[in-house]
Amino acid sequence: MPKYKAAEYIRLSYTDDKSNESDSVGNQRKLIENFIAHNPDIEVVAEKIDDGYSGILFDRPAFKEMMQDITDGKINCVIVKDLSRLGREYIETGRYLRRVFPAYGVRFIAINDNIDTARDSSGDDLAVSVKNIMNEAYCRDISIKTRSSLDIKRRNGDFVGAFTVYGYLKSEDNHNRLEIDPYAANIVRTIFRMRLEGSSASYIAGELNRLCVLSPLEYKKNKGLPYAKGGYTDKESCKWSATTIIRMLQDEVYTGVLAQGKQSTPHYKLKTLEQHPASEWIRVPDAHEPIIERRDFELVQRLRHVDTRTAPQKGTVYLFSGILICGCCGSRMTRKTNRSGGKEYNYYYCPTGKKHGCKNPVMLKESELMECVRVSLKGHIDNVASLEALLSGVDQQRINQQLASEYTEQIRENERQLEKVSEFKSRLYENLVQGILTKEEFAMFKGKYTAEAEKLKAAIAALKDKLTDVMENRSERNRWMAHFTQFSTLEALDRKVIIQLIQSITVIGKKELSIQFNYDNEYSKALSVLTEAELRKVG
Repeated sequence: MPKYKAAEYIRLSYTDDKSNESDSVGNQRKLIENFIAHNPDIEVVAEKIDDGYSGILFDRPAFKEMMQDITDGKINCVIVKDLSRLGREYIETGRYLRRVFPAYGVRFIAINDNIDTARDSSGDDLAVSVKNIMNEAYCRDISIKTRSSLDIKRRNGDFVGAFTVYGYLKSEDNHNRLEIDPYAANIVRTIFRMRLEGSSASYIAGELNRLCVLSPLEYKKNKGLPYAKGGYTDKESCKWSATTIIRMLQDEVYTGVLAQGKQSTPHYKLKTLEQHPASEWIRVPDAHEPIIERRDFELVQRLRHVDTRTAPQKGTVYLFSGILICGCCGSRMTRKTNRSGGKEYNYYYCPTGKKHGCKNPVMLKESELMECVRVSLKGHIDNVASLEALLSGVDQQRINQQLASEYTEQIRENERQLEKVSEFKSRLYENLVQGILTKEEFAMFKGKYTAEAEKLKAAIAALKDKLTDVMENRSERNRWMAHFTQFSTLEALDRKVIIQLIQSITVIGKKELSIQFNYDNEYSKALSVLTEAELRKVG
């Protein structure tokens, strides 16, 4: 009659050499079964398999089940192919061999390493310790090589993620390359178009659900594509939500930019993910074909910073929401509807009011405001078109030199500020150790300087992009002017036109508005260049 009730424990890590057939689940099982056949005193009562789990950690589902069976007295023997299958972490593996298993009277057998705790001669402590150290060193070496390899791939613009973002698929020819999924890409374009037309994220999600468009998770399930499990969308009958829409609208991958390295584990023994600041991400432009034009993506990002409250019972934001500013107190003006004689009258007013400090609040009728803005916008578009025609004879190289000089000087100034902020931040820890700062003050200043540094780095990156365009003679002039001239036949206002062409509208009085158009600086520079050119002709 068998003396030992054993559990076969089989583990296959995702880092194991898949070309080594002896490490496969099937071959580990055959090896153990062959051993059992020659040891009649052992009866296998359970098989525990952890497929795809690292040996450096012991928080594995099947291993935990096996330990529970040991605790419950169902198992008094554990059999593995070799010691590395139990674990590759030196200290924890040793603890199980010398303390945990003996405490429960468990016999441990590692077949290929000739370890059997029921036989004293099977291996001494030194041999087991050396094997444990070698297993841990192997794990550390694999981790370093894997991290290095992934970093190189990211910098080369290779996609190294397990799951693609909605709208893209892994190329059949190269799994490190993203290619457009035609159907999903059309849905992505629809989402961006609706957002630019004024629809809220909640309304967009509702419309997609109403039209029975499968959510990203349901679409991947339906198409048999791999998807992340255990995430916030991993649930029964997952639908589109405002959160999903917002995440998609903020994802730069749709412009052809591959941003990776957003998170990582701090050490190969720790699996808790750390989030990295945007400045440390590895960004590769033009890594794949874009679904959304860069200009439209940037407009959508701008919408995040304005008031986007929706009209009651509707899914679109008001025409001037977040754009209209009270010239007296600086508050953003609010839309109000009055009803009289069976008719509706829409107004924009300052919510601060005289009671709360606004000395001269103004109330404007929406219809009059729309006509005034339309006429002003039409006039500005005509001016830009005329300016573009006049500048066609001006030396573009000279304009580029002027722009390059301005951008270079601003980059230098921002880099000087960044250097100061970095210096202040580097002194914080020393001040904490010396008792000059408390822990609370240290955390506060660290957060403040980190935020300032991130802002400066983003500004420097944007300026360098502009400088690159100028140095490569990509016409800055034609680019910004096209934003206006594309609306040369404008007859009516909509949300997309307002957001794309106007920065803000300040209400000075009932008959006086101050409109700040987008690209005001570029417009002023173009006028300056044209004036200088005319003066040279006269001279």
